[in-house]
Amino acid sequence: MAQALFRSCLLALIQIVITPFFTAAALFSFPLSRHRRYSIITTWSRLITGAAAAICGVRYRVIGAENIPRRPCVILSKHQSAWETLAWQTIFPPQVWVMKRELLWIPFFGWGLAMLSPIAINRGSGGKALRQMAEQGRERLDAGFYIVIFPEGTRVAPGQRGTYHPGGAWLAAKTGALALPVAHNAGECWRKNGFIKRPGLITVSIGKPISPAGLSAAELNKRVEDWIESEMPNLTAHADPA
Repeated sequence: MAQALFRSCLLALIQIVITPFFTAAALFSFPLSRHRRYSIITTWSRLITGAAAAICGVRYRVIGAENIPRRPCVILSKHQSAWETLAWQTIFPPQVWVMKRELLWIPFFGWGLAMLSPIAINRGSGGKALRQMAEQGRERLDAGFYIVIFPEGTRVAPGQRGTYHPGGAWLAAKTGALALPVAHNAGECWRKNGFIKRPGLITVSIGKPISPAGLSAAELNKRVEDWIESEMPNLTAHADPA
C-alpha cells in the first residue's frame, strides 16, 4: 500500500507540474484549426495515460478496435473513473464530448477543455439543451469529430449499474450517426474519487456499431445498455492484479 501511495503521489505531482504548461499551449493554440488544436492539447492526456502505466502500473488492452467506424459516430461508453476521460483520446479518433458546462469553469483543466470544442450543456435547461446537443452534435460530426457520451451520466463503481439516459441514443437517432457501445473495467484500477491507483490491466471492449435506422432513441439506448452490461462480467474476469 505504501508503494502504491508513493507512486500515486508521483503521478499527481506530474499532473500538477505539466497541466499549467498545457493550459497555456491550449490557449495559444486558439488561432489554429480545431483538429490541430486537438492534436496539441490531447498530448497532455497521452502523457498522463503513459505516466499512469509507467509509474503506477495501470496498463490497458483493447478488444474490438476493428469495430471503430471510419466515419464519425456517437461513442456510448461505460463510465467508472477518470482514466477513460484520458485514455479515450488515445484509443479513439479525434473526438468531442457532451458534458455539463460547469466543467469548463475548473481552473486550468477547464480552460484547456474549452479549446477542444466540447458540447457543453446546462443539464437543467431541458429542451434547450437537447436542441443545442442536436445542432452542435451534427456540426461536430460533419467536421470529422466523433462524439463521446457517458449514458449513465456519472461514474459508477465496478459491479454496479447506473441508469442509462437516452440522450446519447437520441443524438445518434437525430443525426443518423452510428452508436458505438464501449465497455471497460477501469474502475478496478482507478477508483471513483480514489487517490491511490492500483496496478493492473484494464480491458476496453468495443462492440459492433449499431445503426439507429428504424429504431427509436429508447430502443437504441436499450440495445447499447444490453450489450455493455452483458460484456462487463467478461472484463472483470480478465482483471490483472499484477
